[in-house]
Amino acid sequence: MTTPLNAKSRMEGIVIKGYSGFYYVQAQATLWECSLRGRFRVHEQDFLPGDRVEISVLKGCKGVIEQVLPRRNSLIRPPIANVEQTVIVLAHHSPEPDLNLLDRLLIQVEEAHVAPVICFNKADTASAHEIKSLESIYGDIGYKVISTGSGTEYGIAALKQELQGKVSVFAGPSGVGKSTLVNAIQPGLALKTGEVSRKLSRGRHTTRHVELLPLEGGGFVADTPGFSSLNLPDMRREELQNFFPELDKLASDCKFSTCLHWQEPQCAVKAGLEQGMIYGGRYANYLLFLQEVIEHERRY
Repeated sequence: MTTPLNAKSRMEGIVIKGYSGFYYVQAQATLWECSLRGRFRVHEQDFLPGDRVEISVLKGCKGVIEQVLPRRNSLIRPPIANVEQTVIVLAHHSPEPDLNLLDRLLIQVEEAHVAPVICFNKADTASAHEIKSLESIYGDIGYKVISTGSGTEYGIAALKQELQGKVSVFAGPSGVGKSTLVNAIQPGLALKTGEVSRKLSRGRHTTRHVELLPLEGGGFVADTPGFSSLNLPDMRREELQNFFPELDKLASDCKFSTCLHWQEPQCAVKAGLEQGMIYGGRYANYLLFLQEVIEHERRY
């Protein structure tokens, strides 16, 4: 990497990570260690990996953040900005796939206008029937689904193709192999991985912060801390069905336009459930989420 001669030059870049009061910005093939201009500290401006910023160059590879450009979106968990897609990772086994958490993540991702990609990892621990059955639950709805094998090349080429040229984030519970997948995509990244506790069947948190990692084929990927619970975003009860495409597709045939597909008569969604057009587990999660949304409305 070369050092610019013009110390007064400015350039636009992307925040890769923040650490100990400094922000590391990728710009013109160089990673710049940047401090904040005073006005940002005064206004308590928050900076997230993925933020597009304008920096002024100081000596060496140091700089100062002069301006933060408008965000196209941002996520809370994981905290990251300007994401194009989220790869939601669960395992086929060890730990068992938590579809309730998956549906919560899908809602959070879609509410932020980020494209989801569902990745079921550890396919080497599952039978062909199990793989096909799990993929079809979400693939038949219209979601993009990829199965990958932990520590193998199974599905890695397809996943690489999805990541190329995009800003992507990996999200999901601990122990499903997110860091292992990122290492398989680009071995030089050498992210730290941890074993799943045999006693708890849960993974240790091997990623402690969010960092964007540049990919050789273009684009960035972020590996993020795992988690096991997630609150729903604020919404009205009538809006919840918008996050369940298979329900929303049938809702126009319900007798009542305000139908919540719960206790109402002549509900096309419940009829579709009885006919096998809707996966029962997804509908059960919808009802659980509906109660949460209604309870939140009552409290606030």
